[in-house]
Amino acid sequence: MIKQFMPSDFCLKCKGCCRFSEQDSVWLPRLLDQETEFGGKDKKIKAIPTKEGFSCFFLSPAENKCQIYAKRPLECQLYPFLINLQGKEVFLAVDLNCPFASEHLTQPEFQEYVEYLKDFLNSPEQLEALKRNPQILQSYEGVHDLLSLEIEP
Repeated sequence: MIKQFMPSDFCLKCKGCCRFSEQDSVWLPRLLDQETEFGGKDKKIKAIPTKEGFSCFFLSPAENKCQIYAKRPLECQLYPFLINLQGKEVFLAVDLNCPFASEHLTQPEFQEYVEYLKDFLNSPEQLEALKRNPQILQSYEGVHDLLSLEIEP
């Protein structure tokens, strides 16, 4: 489990993540091979229809809580940070649509957490897992690239 930067009580008040405008959105979390119990052979979490569009299958809308929070996939643990594929380069990026991330972008704690994620994602174990799971590398529009990662797509 990745150390978390955002306080969970902040997330419970926000209704931004885990919701998608399209059923096959690039924002749907992709799964590592060892995480397929969350989505099956599609290697992504299933989105279900809602009044506003689509939401993660594991989101309980009434409580705005994840039903698998303690065991959620890597991409869910990372959010609002993303592994962003731009051409042949891979970046650690942040989604500034997340109010907490955009408000804390210039704070020292934010920079410390970025360094923590850089070390975590560039560890031999994580680099190997990401290389074995190219589906996790997605191209996101409108995100802020923070730093380059040592992953070769």
